[in-house]
Amino acid sequence: MNFFEHQDRAQRRTRLLLLLFLLAVIVIILVVNLIVLIAFGRAQPLGEPILSQAFISQHLDLLVWTTLLTGGVIGFSSLYRSLNLRSGGGAVAREFGGTLVEADTTDPLRRRLRNVVEEIAIAAGVPVPEIYVLEQESGINAFAAGYTPADAAVAVTRGALENLSRNELQGVMAHEFGHILNGDMRLNIRLIGILFGILVMALIGRRVLFAMRFSRNNRNSGGIALLGLALLVVGYIGMFFGRWIKASVSRQREYLADASAVQFTRQPEGIAGALKKIGAMSAGSVLETDTEEVGHMLFASGFVRQMFSTHPPLIKRIHAIDPDFKPAEFEVIRKRMQRHAEAKVAAAEQAAASQKASGRSGNLPLDAETLIGQIGQPGPSQILAAMALTAAIPRTLEQLAHSGEWPLELVCYLLIDSDPEIRKHQLQMILETLGVESESQVRTLLEAVPKLAPELRIPLLEISFPALRHRPEADLTALVALVERLIHADHKVDVFEYALARLLTRQINDTRNPALARTVGRRKLVDVITEASNLLAILAHHGHKDLVMASAALSSGMKLLNIESTANTDIGEDWPNLLDMALNNLDELEMHGKQQLLRAMVATVAHDGEIIPAEMELLRAVCASLHIPLPSLE
Repeated sequence: MNFFEHQDRAQRRTRLLLLLFLLAVIVIILVVNLIVLIAFGRAQPLGEPILSQAFISQHLDLLVWTTLLTGGVIGFSSLYRSLNLRSGGGAVAREFGGTLVEADTTDPLRRRLRNVVEEIAIAAGVPVPEIYVLEQESGINAFAAGYTPADAAVAVTRGALENLSRNELQGVMAHEFGHILNGDMRLNIRLIGILFGILVMALIGRRVLFAMRFSRNNRNSGGIALLGLALLVVGYIGMFFGRWIKASVSRQREYLADASAVQFTRQPEGIAGALKKIGAMSAGSVLETDTEEVGHMLFASGFVRQMFSTHPPLIKRIHAIDPDFKPAEFEVIRKRMQRHAEAKVAAAEQAAASQKASGRSGNLPLDAETLIGQIGQPGPSQILAAMALTAAIPRTLEQLAHSGEWPLELVCYLLIDSDPEIRKHQLQMILETLGVESESQVRTLLEAVPKLAPELRIPLLEISFPALRHRPEADLTALVALVERLIHADHKVDVFEYALARLLTRQINDTRNPALARTVGRRKLVDVITEASNLLAILAHHGHKDLVMASAALSSGMKLLNIESTANTDIGEDWPNLLDMALNNLDELEMHGKQQLLRAMVATVAHDGEIIPAEMELLRAVCASLHIPLPSLE
């Protein structure tokens, strides 16, 4: 199953979730109505049976109001909970006790976690997510939350940091990135909101019964207690349905995410080792926080047994990766964990990883089917490429990218022209917009790193995204306008400038209102043929030496769309606006259409057998605009 099939599956599961929620609400309403009928039947003189047509007809108005009230409570509770989570993954992580990993942390375990997450994000071609640690949790666990990769956050427990090796931590993070890339996160947040509405009856019943313990007025205590008990019963029926819904949409996803982690790292012992350590720990992976809401999001549920568990049995997950494992080995692992403190070796592992990273890098495959297979499921070559890229970033720039103080200045630095007159004009723009300190900071960066290797510019921008997310909206709005001015300072737009502006705009737009961000549209490819033709023509123009080769490249891409080429590869200076209009419409494509378009794009850029840096940067910007994560490029 490739990335596009995963997205379609997530859409189908969302529809299943809404159907199951509607079914659960109907059952709960029927049970509440039954309780109301029983209560009124007992309170009245003997007459018609409570389930007879005559009795129901006599109390029809009551049943209508009961239905409206019950449905309203559930619906508004779900809506309220969903609105509380609309700020994105960081809000979810903080609500469940997450502490943000600061960029300048000196904790070797946190630095190792940050390095692992950044490597996987760059390898997968998605923005670097916010990183949180659940400091009060001693078990081994993790989760990813958010609506889209642009607003994603990953959280791990302190127990995971202290007990997992780098390879095991990488396996766990690769599992969570599997959820990010497969479209599971949005479904998880919707589950939290929907389940809260279903469980709210139990919460009300508990409060009523708890309040009864402190009530001095006992005249109506019996009736109130019965009301609270009835609400509690209804609530637990809702809990039954809630767990059923979670099991229906969650269990198979864990196997798929495990498989993605193995595919990603090519080190099955990493994720298998983490699962084994969960089984070996007496505390398992159970969180002290309320797992009824967040349980379906976790990396594992240990040995917790429920009729409708959100996770497959731990042993089965281990056997799917390591068929020879025997449960008796848990005791051996537990004793080994007691002897080793991972905090003491984290710094050494990090140094070893940096040395290892300098040896290899990955390639962007020129075959469309191979590339499609790697989207959402990149392999170890992409991770090694990402490690090499992050290790090659100058220390000054790497520190600034992680800093919450200067991310705007870093973006400006990336756009400074080499021509002295244009550079002077650009620095004046920065001075007028951001102030004297910002202008001075950009000058300092230019002195420290006068020229940055082209292949490091996009990874550096992506590393800075978490810091940019925390800036006030007014700052981001000013930055977008300033970027446009800096780009047009020389009265032309090159490919990197366009790619930076497009990536930045997409990141900011998707994080301003994550709940409204959409990664999947409904339009068919036949509806946007003109836009697709223009996109392929622009790709062909920037990647080939002359018009003849560009026209041949365009034709090879158009053949895969089963249409004749009508676009002109001799594009003018207005190509950025033409591409903007094309991408805005193409992002509304359904997943099958995006998959077809990606095949045509790869055929176009690879027509001459090579991919130049301009094509790579443009392809990354286009894929980001279409919400397609492109694996890291060499």
